[in-house]
Amino acid sequence: MIDFNNFLLFAFASLMLNIAPGPDMLYVASRSAGQGVKAGIVSSLGIFVGCFVHILAAVFGISALLAQSAIAFEVVKWARAFYLIYIGIQSLRSKGGQFLVKGETSEIPLWTLFRQGFVTNVLNPKVAIFFLAFLPQFIQPEHGSVSLQILFLGLWFDFSGTATLILVALMFGRLGDWLSRYPGFVRWQEKVMGSVLLYLGLRLAFLEKK
Repeated sequence: MIDFNNFLLFAFASLMLNIAPGPDMLYVASRSAGQGVKAGIVSSLGIFVGCFVHILAAVFGISALLAQSAIAFEVVKWARAFYLIYIGIQSLRSKGGQFLVKGETSEIPLWTLFRQGFVTNVLNPKVAIFFLAFLPQFIQPEHGSVSLQILFLGLWFDFSGTATLILVALMFGRLGDWLSRYPGFVRWQEKVMGSVLLYLGLRLAFLEKK
């Protein structure tokens, strides 16, 4: 199996990557602040399951195809960009009744939050590139099956990343509860969340090169 010192180095590097702000973290933070801790955790779990797609793709070599095909990379990138833009516009058009404010308003269905988190992660080409450019540096063929090592390290990355996102959900969910006491702010919560998601989609589509 993997050398212990090599694993510790991977675990530390993964933690540094996971705590760096990115689209997944911003998505969970916006959902948590807008609808509460539960919404953030469910969104995190959707991202967690979505990462399994990338793990299995890396294990079976599909990620290599994505990295080598510029067309495939662009298709996935634009699909994710359009999805973020779509849910951002939906939030901006909302009448403001989708946030949980002391039980007085209705929630976005948990399945919808889970599905959005899942799709957001699955359509993130940079996650696939992570499994090709970063993770292989820690693979040691002389220590056993390469596929099993990819699976193990991928699962560790996924679990540690999800733990980080849940902490973000707890922090921003409590912040959202506190801010929800102010009616004027509540009316703008979903607009802010929609703007963040719209920005992420536009940034991915027009600003990010790779």
